[in-house]
Amino acid sequence: MEFELGPIRPPSEAHSLPIRVTRNCPWNRCKFCRAYKDQKFELRSVEEVKQDILAAKAVQDRILDCTGWPGGTEAAFAGELSQPVRTVANWLYAGGKTAFLQDANTLIMPVDDLVKVITFLKETLPSIIRVTMYGRSKTAARRSVEELTRLREAGLSRIHIGLESGYDPLLSLMNKGATAADHIRGGKNVAASGISLCVYVVLGLGGVKMWQDHATETARVINEVNPEYIRLRTLAITKDMTLNREVESGSFVRSSDEQIIEEEKLFIENLSCHSKLVSDHVTDLLPEIEGWLPVDRDRMLAAIDRFQDLTPVERAIFRMGRRLSMYRRLDDLNDPDLSEEVERTMARLGQDGEKGLDENVVYALMERFVRWQS
Repeated sequence: MEFELGPIRPPSEAHSLPIRVTRNCPWNRCKFCRAYKDQKFELRSVEEVKQDILAAKAVQDRILDCTGWPGGTEAAFAGELSQPVRTVANWLYAGGKTAFLQDANTLIMPVDDLVKVITFLKETLPSIIRVTMYGRSKTAARRSVEELTRLREAGLSRIHIGLESGYDPLLSLMNKGATAADHIRGGKNVAASGISLCVYVVLGLGGVKMWQDHATETARVINEVNPEYIRLRTLAITKDMTLNREVESGSFVRSSDEQIIEEEKLFIENLSCHSKLVSDHVTDLLPEIEGWLPVDRDRMLAAIDRFQDLTPVERAIFRMGRRLSMYRRLDDLNDPDLSEEVERTMARLGQDGEKGLDENVVYALMERFVRWQS
């Protein structure tokens, strides 16, 4: 009853059943990603994946059989709650309706094989009504609409694509391995097939030099694609990322939170698509920036204005509260007990809102939560 698990999935798929269809990333060269470094990409065979699906079903059946028994799940597994068992239990607790096909670019698997995997998954675990995966724009651009439609008809519901940026010089600088044209063609192919498309944008990716072009060109690309979802991520750089060497050399200068919020504002102002914008990662400074475009644009921009209208001390306290995972929204500033706790923690870290924050401390706090950007 053991099955293989990949290292990551989007936060929105936290309660999905992960099925590892491929291992690691076939590109694996992006400067801002550390998820699969030094790991070889592999396609798993259909039979191998099927055995994992059967193993997941066996775990599911044992959990369901023991529901209501003395000792519950732990007793049924003799106290050995392995990660696969915990994963299935989490999935069942959330309703058992969604699955995520790992790893970084599952779309690269031959279409016939993917159809077999998805079909077998839904036949074996009929409670699943939504199946999602990661894919690269370059791969989606090479897939015909007819191929993608076959995947939708087999049961593929959504593809998550790390757009990151729509500005070609920045995509080249970050060694993304895709161009704005690839993003547009791949995104349009997915949309035309009827599969839901979720794209990811990395705020701060352009640093202080390219932030304006990053914001406007990314908005331009997304407007052409018109995805169902746009999910925001804020750049955080760990020491094992290739990009960190450029930070240390001074060739890449990171943006501060205030600069990134200005970039985010410019990005939203330039969006004319009909998509849902979501800030659902712990690195995002303002989670309240969420809603459907264009109807919720003014409300989202108002949240940015509200942050920018804070005094410098209030902005510093809020930033630290967010980076410490103590604040969830701007309204938390109005909680005196919570704010006092944030200020006490700031003092322990040697941070003073009156004097301004040490950006290196802020960056270090963000790095705790980074395993991937998309």
